Amino acid sequence: MILVTGATGNIGSALLKELHACGAGPLRGLTRDAARASFPEGVAAAEGDFTDPASVKSALEGVRSVFLVSRIGPDADIIEAARQAGVEHVVLVSSITALTHPHLGPAVENLAVEQLVKDSGMAWTILRPTQFASNALLWAASVREHRAVRAPFADAGLPAVHPADIASVARVALTEPGHRGRTYTLTGPEPVSPRRQVEAIAAALGREVAFTEIGRQEAHAQMVAVVGAEDADAVLDVMGGDVNDELLAVRDTVARVTGRPARRFRQWAEENTAAFR
Repeated sequence: MILVTGATGNIGSALLKELHACGAGPLRGLTRDAARASFPEGVAAAEGDFTDPASVKSALEGVRSVFLVSRIGPDADIIEAARQAGVEHVVLVSSITALTHPHLGPAVENLAVEQLVKDSGMAWTILRPTQFASNALLWAASVREHRAVRAPFADAGLPAVHPADIASVARVALTEPGHRGRTYTLTGPEPVSPRRQVEAIAAALGREVAFTEIGRQEAHAQMVAVVGAEDADAVLDVMGGDVNDELLAVRDTVARVTGRPARRFRQWAEENTAAFR
């Protein structure tokens, strides 16, 4: 049995579809509201909330492999519950910042979760994706209502990764030999700046979308209410305020692990036009 946590999210939903398509059953998807979940036929829905690890215990019964997204609940308790349930292998989604910006608060937390998994006695595979292409959904309301985007670091080109590529690597790690004890840094196939992302979204929509660059101070003020001052500073550093060669590097990990090229940002934009209309 494979348990996919965050099963209705950008990565988890794509992963369940891939696992189902390749016949990697039995499968179980963990969601906060099982009645509303729409999973592939034959995938069992398990209800649980990571902010309450006790609610996850029943979902872990009979599970041998877990796909786990870090920092959405008390990770130590969740990992211990998996160990006690007899889970053999954890595929953990961490962050590239564990490599590129280990001094930042969120990266420190991710590194701590990575170590918890490594010390658990379970086999592990760690995925460290860079900026998600789906982060562009934060602009969706502005595009729909104003046909405009305001963002900092207009020309900071990071190799944003398609969430489905993270899912593809996770699927391979969960179903094929040779990936336990490995850490994979995941990027898209090319740098794509905020300005170029908006151009790709506009092209997919077939209409103009205006782009205005804003300063870090304005962007910080907008983020503080959502994520707090420390995390806002960390996000802005990684978006372009404190980039380095490791963060900017394009890596071929997706192609090497899955056997096919990583998806470009424009593909993500074309697949998600409904969010911006």
